[in-house]
Amino acid sequence: MKTLMPYPTVVGDIDVTIEKVALDGRDLPYSMISRNERVVALHEVERAEWEEARIALRVSLPEREIEAGPWTDVVCVAILTEGATNARLARPLRKRTDGAWVGSVPVSRTLHRTRASLTVSVVGTVGGVAGRVIGAADAAWVIDLTARAPERKKELNIVEIDFAASDEEWLIKLKESPWLVDTSGEMPTVYLNTGFEGLAPLLNGARSEMEKSARGLVASQIAGDAWTAMFHAAVSDLEIGDDGTPQVPSGWRESVLRQMLPDVIPGASLADALLEVHERRTDGQGWSALQTYIHHAAAKRARIPKYVRTAVRALDRAEDSER
Repeated sequence: MKTLMPYPTVVGDIDVTIEKVALDGRDLPYSMISRNERVVALHEVERAEWEEARIALRVSLPEREIEAGPWTDVVCVAILTEGATNARLARPLRKRTDGAWVGSVPVSRTLHRTRASLTVSVVGTVGGVAGRVIGAADAAWVIDLTARAPERKKELNIVEIDFAASDEEWLIKLKESPWLVDTSGEMPTVYLNTGFEGLAPLLNGARSEMEKSARGLVASQIAGDAWTAMFHAAVSDLEIGDDGTPQVPSGWRESVLRQMLPDVIPGASLADALLEVHERRTDGQGWSALQTYIHHAAAKRARIPKYVRTAVRALDRAEDSER
């Protein structure tokens, strides 16, 4: 299971900006690139048949922290992956004189099918050990080969409501909870209790370093609870085929299972992992032991380890400044 890194890592923000995208050498219209959504749409851009897209990106690192940190031989690497095809490609970036790291990543039509994920890792030598990941971009870009517009496919509703003042009786009964996850509808919903003292201001108005680190910690915990609840909902209502094997569901349930099963049942194919989870759940053998891996997979998706590290370091710095 993933634990806190036993060596120093970067705390500051690592920002990734896609400068332009070209299809077979022709620049893509900027309307197909959304920096707010962090999505590039490649479907039907007046060129239905294409072989390769090339993503030009620029990365900004916390330079002062990088220069002062206990690491050497720092490099920046762009990583393109897609779970549906098990494709993975890493490309080193080069550092410009202004401090930005730039480069391009190819997206081959033969290697990718639906949605690829583009992120960035910072690698360096720490404690004499080379190749250690010392930082990563918080949010990945989505390279969508099937979308006509650069929009994130919404798979989760977030509702801010005062539980105590709600018209829903079940929310009133649970008014002491800071948040709840409901997976009974067509789309999962996270209810944030605005009546819970301090929660809304923290999530929506954090300014200081301590407040931002606390916000990240709380937000990641909410996300972890949502991932856990969605996974349990996805495996609790599976359709069973004529041969007795569970069928991969559609919609958000499919997305959740595809992302979490590799960490819940490592090394197994999607079908084999789904069958094992289904058998453990229905016969009870090993289901309780599997909860540890489910929570690990949810924490990984929610980036809980990163935000715990950030919060601990912010607290340490605050204590040092008071001495």
